[in-house]
Amino acid sequence: MNAVPPVAQDPDIRFLGRLLGDVIRAYGGEALYRRIEYIRSTSVDRARGVGGDVDPGLDALSLEEMLAFTRGFMLFSMLANLAEDRQGVTAEPGADLAAAVEKLRGQGADDAGIAAVLDNGLIVPVLTAHPTEVRRKSMIDHRNRIAELMQLRDQGAEETPEGDLVEQAIYRQIALLWQTRPLRRERLYVADEVETALSYLRDIFLPVMPALYARWERVLGKRPKSFLRAGSWIGGDRDGNPNVTAESLELATRRNAETVLGHYLSLLHAIGGELSISTELMATTPEVEALAAAGHDESPARSDEPYRRAMTGIYARVAATYEWVAGHAPPRPARVAAEPYADASALRADLRVLARALAQGGGGALSSGGALGRLIRAVETFGFHLATLDLRQNADVHERVVAELLKVADVEADYLALDEPARVAVLRAELATMRPLASAYADYGDETRSELAIVHAAAKAHRQYGCQAITAYIISKAATVSDLLEVMILLKEAGLYRPGGEPSCDVMVVPLFETIEDLERGPGVMRDYFALPEIAALTTTRGYQEVMVGYSDSNKDGGYLTSVWSLHQASRALKPVFDQAGAAMQLFHGRGGAVGRGGGSAFAAIRAQPAGTVHGRIRITEQGEVIAAKYGTRDAALINLEAMTAATLLASLEQSEIAEADRARFADAMSQLSAAAFKNYRALVYETEGFRTFFRQFTPIAEIATLKIGSRPASRTKSDRIEDLRAIPWVFSWAQSRVMLPGWYGVGAALDSFADKGLLRDMAQGWPFFQATLANLEMVLAKSDMGLASRYLVLVEDRAAGDAIFERIRHGWTQTCEGLLGVTGQSRLLERTPQLDASVRLRLPYIEPLNLLQIELIRRWRGGEQDDRVREGIQLSINAIATGLRNSG
Repeated sequence: MNAVPPVAQDPDIRFLGRLLGDVIRAYGGEALYRRIEYIRSTSVDRARGVGGDVDPGLDALSLEEMLAFTRGFMLFSMLANLAEDRQGVTAEPGADLAAAVEKLRGQGADDAGIAAVLDNGLIVPVLTAHPTEVRRKSMIDHRNRIAELMQLRDQGAEETPEGDLVEQAIYRQIALLWQTRPLRRERLYVADEVETALSYLRDIFLPVMPALYARWERVLGKRPKSFLRAGSWIGGDRDGNPNVTAESLELATRRNAETVLGHYLSLLHAIGGELSISTELMATTPEVEALAAAGHDESPARSDEPYRRAMTGIYARVAATYEWVAGHAPPRPARVAAEPYADASALRADLRVLARALAQGGGGALSSGGALGRLIRAVETFGFHLATLDLRQNADVHERVVAELLKVADVEADYLALDEPARVAVLRAELATMRPLASAYADYGDETRSELAIVHAAAKAHRQYGCQAITAYIISKAATVSDLLEVMILLKEAGLYRPGGEPSCDVMVVPLFETIEDLERGPGVMRDYFALPEIAALTTTRGYQEVMVGYSDSNKDGGYLTSVWSLHQASRALKPVFDQAGAAMQLFHGRGGAVGRGGGSAFAAIRAQPAGTVHGRIRITEQGEVIAAKYGTRDAALINLEAMTAATLLASLEQSEIAEADRARFADAMSQLSAAAFKNYRALVYETEGFRTFFRQFTPIAEIATLKIGSRPASRTKSDRIEDLRAIPWVFSWAQSRVMLPGWYGVGAALDSFADKGLLRDMAQGWPFFQATLANLEMVLAKSDMGLASRYLVLVEDRAAGDAIFERIRHGWTQTCEGLLGVTGQSRLLERTPQLDASVRLRLPYIEPLNLLQIELIRRWRGGEQDDRVREGIQLSINAIATGLRNSG
């Protein structure tokens, strides 16, 4: 391989690093600063190929200094992340709507067709509470304030609006970061997760989405419908989390509504101050005069200001709606009494009355844009619900609950003993009748009562906040048609499914196909589901059906290459099934942050979807540390939401440059690669004796479980089998030990065994799917380090067995690197992506000492040294390594 060029450090990183050093010196003392600086400079020298070991520097640290050192390196990584985000490292060429539209026009697409895709589309980032964000919200808030101050510095400002010197204000925020406890002391509850999500929805999504729509209106030359919306699982995702209940669901939907209504009130107050239009100077319309009269604003000062008087009434009605939802008056109460709005469309109708009147004079300048335009767009986008909340539960739970309901109602004594056709027959018979199964006078188990309470809470949310509050019920481990019908039985109990000649269902039942086997049989399940007359009628009325595909469990089940290919193949196989049913297909991609959980560039991933499987409709989960990275600031959110939209439009309309013959060749090659990778991965992870023990001793999986980063347990059951472990800690723990195994293992053997290397190079040059697959693979290989990972072998009790397993892993990594370089024609990893290369290599010298320290502290803790500072040091190191790696969960 060629020599690696030195990393040129970004000036922002140098500036922030200098201030951090000043803070450590000022608050930790000169001695601590010199020890940390020695470790830093020695590690950087090692990364450059000069100098010796960093262990002597670490050995000289006391426990207290270890904690301070870990915090210092963690903060440097956090500040480096901030500097990179500011420089647009996350923005990709062409990842904006204007560029996408221009490209499509160049391929012959007309503006009407482009607008139709968006107007009929639905693009939704869905926030989840999956626990991979190790940082406290307080740390993220300080980080975001630094980002705001750096913007002022860019503009040449010497002072903040409050009168502080900008550089001193940045120093102050870094000093606050240094003195802020990074770790949570108490476990998170669902209510905490709800509030964290609300902070992003309130501070980022609410102001950013209307701003994007205003930009897109200029690009498209017309006002698009609100196709980009916000989604959430927090408070509705019960799969494996007993802490999510009907009360959690009610809390989440109520707080969402309270937040969005509070936002509307703030905008209405501002608009009331802005619309000082007098009828003495400008005529208005009878509709505005009617709204003004209904406002009951008797102030003589506003007698000639119908817009302000109308706004008084609109504000009062929104305030009444807020009070009805929250149970208390808003912070700024209304001046007059009024009735609540029945729904968001009624509020929008009143606002449109004002906008239409303002459009009649002056070329419509007062009706376009401004606070009123942003408010109308916000009401269209967020309604009274803010973010659509999904329900999710495991199919095993549903079948137990339905079995009990059927048994108690004397319909079927042993539903669980029935085969699939018999189950479907029983369920269809129940769905054909209005009669409920549940009785208020019957005695049910806790599980059944809990699940019934959930669907009744969902029905209540519909009545209070509108049908957009909850639109989907996702079924984990969906494997049969009966899995889908069981959920409809539960929805019927709450009146959300109504039988009849034209049945209706207010909440769409969505199967989640996760494992390799589930993905393979998913198209067959959907074909049988659509074949049912009542489902065909429902689908025709709705016009589309959603299917969710899971990246995490398919990866844990079959390895990286088989996972991505199975997902691709399942998507392609589903399309003709949907075409035959006459339904638009909406895929919901369950992605995580790490490559082993579907991470990587969303822009590239969406564009690489099979032809005909997007067509303007896509939903994607946003989890853990990815939420802060993509939506932590308004600028970052603008970049990432626009990239998601541009990619969706391109994936829907862009002409394929691959000939059909090549597509068939490429697909056949991928199937061969996938089979070889699957065999190699399963042989290591599931067929190697002692691997489960090796994994639990070699990685900090046990220590990760002690972090207070989520409300749900690490495993679905008490079993220690890998099959029962959640995908998140599986991936997260391999990242901590720098192996990153879920993101690459098995690929090297597949590439090595494939005879036609020329075909692989053709695929790498001309197939977006393979390009995205290799790009993610390359990133995860660059962030792994087998030499550093080998140091974790001291934690394995059976060293001989550990050495043997690790040697297989090391060989696989080398084989994968060589195979990837051969296919891409590079001499080293990330050679063709210098920005990402510099980003990764900048961090590695700061992560290596953290890994070495983590190993030593884990060795002490597992050896019986129960000093709380040792445990805190381990947790801090996990936090710091995750911050440095960025997408590790």
